[in-house]
Amino acid sequence: MKPMLQVKGLNSWYGESHVLHGVDMTVGEGEMITILGRNGVGKTTTLRTIIGILRERKGQIVFDGRDMMGVPLHKTAHAGIGFVPEERGIFATLTVEENLMLPPVVAKGGMSLDEIYELFPNLAERRSSPGTKLSGGEQQMLAMARILRTGVKMLLLDEPTEGLAPVIVQRIGEVLKKLKERGMTVLLVEQNFRFASKIADRFYLMDHGQMVADFPVSDLPNQMPMLHKVLGV
Repeated sequence: MKPMLQVKGLNSWYGESHVLHGVDMTVGEGEMITILGRNGVGKTTTLRTIIGILRERKGQIVFDGRDMMGVPLHKTAHAGIGFVPEERGIFATLTVEENLMLPPVVAKGGMSLDEIYELFPNLAERRSSPGTKLSGGEQQMLAMARILRTGVKMLLLDEPTEGLAPVIVQRIGEVLKKLKERGMTVLLVEQNFRFASKIADRFYLMDHGQMVADFPVSDLPNQMPMLHKVLGV
């Protein structure tokens, strides 16, 4: 499988706080990878460092054959990486459709509005509603959907099911499976282990700012003792 993202020896800091300690990770083209770990071990920091939000970093980040360490944040999307943060970041005063149309198209292959509304029927029904009128689940769907229109090759998702009702969690899982069928590469940070186990191809287990294990979903039964120890699942 062709590597889409290669991370080697990645370190990053929040001020004087050293958070990532030599993260190594590879994501193949079309793979859906989940980073597991307790709160505070560096999962979100890993995504933020890859995307370029954290500039105090060293190591190697190669995306689709391109060295990303010197690429400024505002050009990361043009390189083909989309980021959906845990806080979602939708524009509350804009309607659903205005939110969808706001990000620029950076490459061919992005979804049309019709395709997005087919994938997210809830958004089709609320297309004229402002962000303030959306439920938490609808806001999460909108945060994901607006990235899909841009034509990025890889999606970074930070805790997409956090605080959502089970029926919405199930719907987001269905959406991610459909994105995988379309060939989208996804790197997912997720606390909901049972949700992740239904959609991921492979897992990275993170602890104290490092990746301590890497295994395919097929090896999950053999890894449960370690997951119980590290995650408490």
